[in-house]
Amino acid sequence: MTTTPLPRRALSLALPTAVLTTVATALAALPAHAETFSAQRPEPHLVALPLTPHPASVSPRLETAPAGGSYTVQSGDTLWDIAVRFETTVGALIAANGLSRDSILQPGQVLLLSPAAAPAPAAAPAAPAPTNSGASYVVVTGDTLWSIAHEHGTTVAALYAANALGPDSVIYPGQALRLDGAAAAPASAPTAPAAAEAPAPAPAGGGYTVAAQDTLWSIAHEHGTTVAALYAANGLGPGSIIYPGQTLQLAPVPVPAPAAAPPAPVVDTYTAPQVTLSAEQTANAQHIIQIGRQLGVPDRGIVIALSTAMVESALTNHPGGDRDSIGLFQQRPSTGWGTAEQISDAGYAITAFFRGTPSTNGLLDIPGWQDLPVSDAAQDVQISAFPARYGLWEPQADAWLAALG
Repeated sequence: MTTTPLPRRALSLALPTAVLTTVATALAALPAHAETFSAQRPEPHLVALPLTPHPASVSPRLETAPAGGSYTVQSGDTLWDIAVRFETTVGALIAANGLSRDSILQPGQVLLLSPAAAPAPAAAPAAPAPTNSGASYVVVTGDTLWSIAHEHGTTVAALYAANALGPDSVIYPGQALRLDGAAAAPASAPTAPAAAEAPAPAPAGGGYTVAAQDTLWSIAHEHGTTVAALYAANGLGPGSIIYPGQTLQLAPVPVPAPAAAPPAPVVDTYTAPQVTLSAEQTANAQHIIQIGRQLGVPDRGIVIALSTAMVESALTNHPGGDRDSIGLFQQRPSTGWGTAEQISDAGYAITAFFRGTPSTNGLLDIPGWQDLPVSDAAQDVQISAFPARYGLWEPQADAWLAALG
């Protein structure tokens, strides 16, 4: 497909020093966490170029945060630095100071070091119960399922199961999520009204009106049917898109037919031929390299991005693809990557691949991504049916970066 050169504003993605320092500091602190990942995955073919950590993250001075204490932000400080130094957490600093995950610290800013410093309401709500007792969590701007699972000691898979979500589900601010599977079983028998509200298996020929955030998977799960049955009852297929207000015919799970011989396994014969980049592909590769440099992404992260874009779109800003996929990385509006207009902008799409969106994880959000093979790191962002393809382009992506970067 043909790409339209971006206006200068889309190419100028320089970030404030505090944000770059936050990224560099968080990456520098990853080795202890990355050891868990590296124990489960093979060693990468390339070694990530190290980022120079902020001096404050090399040898932090630990101080217990006094109740009601405060701290004046210094140049180069990040919430992570301050949390480590005063033996508190980033979440506690955000709560105590009315911040968000997108907040930027300014030198001279005074931060409260613990929630005790903020005036408590007359009747404070009870603290959330531990996740193993069925606690819930209200989504705020900037949350992802991965960040919620990480902060509350659970897993994305457990959140899927407890909230009838799936890989295509999108979360939104104000949404209440159950934090683990134990939340699905109430401590005592539900009252009559609660039982009446519980979804029941759909009768044959029943109808359902699609609501915001619904997916075919979640509808099938809630109504005791299957995605295949919804396809058949509504004339849909894998490429169909549902929308709020649409009425779907529900169908019970069909009686399984007699067992047949299992289908032959799908053999992926995809190869990565040696290519010479066209002018359009070269321009898009340079764009990816430029934005990666502006965001402070190491060479290995840029190689992962180049390999991913080659698999997804052949390094072209493709206007369409599987279902509602768009652009260099074939990102989908229906899964939270942005609007169709945003994703069509190559600069936006590249930045989203590296940094994610409020509803999706980017490469820099993946713990220990520097130590993962190219295919594994790209797959954690793209969730592809054929993850092994990304790594096949690594040698050529290395060469493109050397020649163009």
